[in-house]
Amino acid sequence: MQGKKKALGRGLSAILESPETDITSRDISGEYVVGAIAHLPVENIEPNPFQPRTRFNEEELAELTLSIQAQGIIQPITVRKMGYDKYQLISGERRLKAARLAGLSEIPTFIRVANDEQMLELALVENIQRAELNPLEIAISFQRLLEECNLKQEELSQKVGKDRSTVANYIRLLKLPTEIQVAIRDGKISMGHARALITIDDIKTQIIILHRIFEKKLSVRQVEDIVRGLIPGRPITTRKESVILPPKFEQVRENLKKQLNARVDVKLHAKGDGTIIIPFRSDEEFDRIVEKFGGSQ
Repeated sequence: MQGKKKALGRGLSAILESPETDITSRDISGEYVVGAIAHLPVENIEPNPFQPRTRFNEEELAELTLSIQAQGIIQPITVRKMGYDKYQLISGERRLKAARLAGLSEIPTFIRVANDEQMLELALVENIQRAELNPLEIAISFQRLLEECNLKQEELSQKVGKDRSTVANYIRLLKLPTEIQVAIRDGKISMGHARALITIDDIKTQIIILHRIFEKKLSVRQVEDIVRGLIPGRPITTRKESVILPPKFEQVRENLKKQLNARVDVKLHAKGDGTIIIPFRSDEEFDRIVEKFGGSQ
């Protein structure tokens, strides 16, 4: 008997010994065997609290809803049984949302057993494989797996099928300032842009370059060139881009613009010298600017 008990394996042992799930070889209702595909009422399926995905494209969701109305659901969602007629979503949240929008009362479902650690892992891996998470969501999910499941990066990389260096690069995104994280989340900059910005120690400089990416639509290569040229007290240049001023020069330029109510350009040269240029459009504007400096004709 002892030998047979050991032969049950970890999967069946988890089913028999789990105090948090009500699973037998058959569903309490007598209809569904664990592991079977069944049509469950959508109202009996609660959201996955470990879902790493936080944003859904409304247009794509609407398209999926129309497809479901016309063709039904081709691929079942995955749930775990929590009790009598109570299930918790593991993966397939977009399909479940679309099914509700389509007015379906039931949805094809794959029933399995999973503990909380497996819930988080399964939801993450399923979404990564479908390329449905943005880089920031992946980074947050990786961090949760490390902290909540007590994994090492090497173990995590094996579970999600990513190189350890790739996992590390995603997690480093969480060290960026909020404004840059939002830009990643919203798709305004790519993972490549973010990786270049990570190498800069000064947050103000990171933000300045972020805004320049928006204004000039800089490529990843251009941002990498800017970062390579970043030396304290000297300008940041690319082969195609104009000088990006260090933070203190940007602040002085902005202060002068406000005080003079005029355009002010500050240019730095490679040797550390530079010029301050105040253009004017007319004699009247020239006189007004000179007066600000206390000058006279």
